[in-house]
Amino acid sequence: MQRSGRKVRARNVGLPAAGKASVWLLIVVAVISGLAGFVKGFRTAGPGVIVSSPSDAGSGERGLPSAAPDSFHTPAVAGSEAVPHTLTQYLYILGVVQDAGYPQAGCYQPHCLPGWETPGGQRGAVSLGLITANGKYLFEATPDLPSQLYRLEQEAPSSSHPLSGVFVTHAHIGHYAGLMFFGHEAMGARQVPVYAMPRMTSYLQNNGPWSQLVEFENITLRELVNNQAVNVDGVTVTPFVVPHRDEFSETVGYRIEGSGKSAVFIPDINKWNQWDERLTAVVAATDYALIDAAFFADGELPGRDMSKIPHPFVSESMALLDDLDQSERNKVWFIHMNHTNPLLRADSEETRLVEAAGYNVAREGVRLDLR
Repeated sequence: MQRSGRKVRARNVGLPAAGKASVWLLIVVAVISGLAGFVKGFRTAGPGVIVSSPSDAGSGERGLPSAAPDSFHTPAVAGSEAVPHTLTQYLYILGVVQDAGYPQAGCYQPHCLPGWETPGGQRGAVSLGLITANGKYLFEATPDLPSQLYRLEQEAPSSSHPLSGVFVTHAHIGHYAGLMFFGHEAMGARQVPVYAMPRMTSYLQNNGPWSQLVEFENITLRELVNNQAVNVDGVTVTPFVVPHRDEFSETVGYRIEGSGKSAVFIPDINKWNQWDERLTAVVAATDYALIDAAFFADGELPGRDMSKIPHPFVSESMALLDDLDQSERNKVWFIHMNHTNPLLRADSEETRLVEAAGYNVAREGVRLDLR
């Protein structure tokens, strides 16, 4: 640097020994703090499970449900950082709420206001990503597909893991309406395979605007058969019919089997006693059971006859499963929560009760290893 024609040389300023010791102490503290933050950035919730939670999956402040963390995914955009993991075949939870998401349209009650008023407070409808060695798949095409597809892209970039298909469970809005984003008004996608059962396939083929997706070849329909597996890049996916409101299509759950572990995904079903399978047997036969948790208990919707909404209550599911040992209960992941369900709040008494009993509450960002 020059000033008034004179050269100015920087001088080395020596520190006293005590000062040097203080500086080194600060450096050591900073390194330890950084390592603690790194470790807190991910945690395990049982074998094969990595829970991405840079802020412990949300604080629950003002009753706000645990928000999906957005700063830890595999970088598809410069500047983002990924939680380290070595999984190569796994499920990635993208959404956990009932069809309409959180907060629900038109809901301005105290339990919904934090979602409107708090940045990042919204939560998406139930959806899973399946990441395989060479591709990625969606389970459910929700109204939140744009943001969920972005998160899946961050987790598994299309340069190495192209979107290879979408599996749909049934024709209720939160499970298929997101297909619209593949249309020429939006993505203008080309022949995205959509796996669906016969009635669901017919519904998409013969009703606009979905039929236009087929006509323009934005999507290609792949018809499934009850209890018949399909193989997608080394993972077998088997649909099985479950009882539910079937106004426009049948309703299915999926069994997803990787090279070493399996998952069952049942986001929507009527009461367990209306099904010809026993819930305890379903849990025993899998490693992860992601099951319908629309409502925690009766009375959750004031003024409504909840017998007319025959989802199994979480309290009922727990009663059926409470004779199982801890390791079996730990396979269960409650998902598809209504906006009224207190399990959406990480700090609720109901969440503490469920987790203390050995069950899991699904959160965005959880990875379930299938190897």
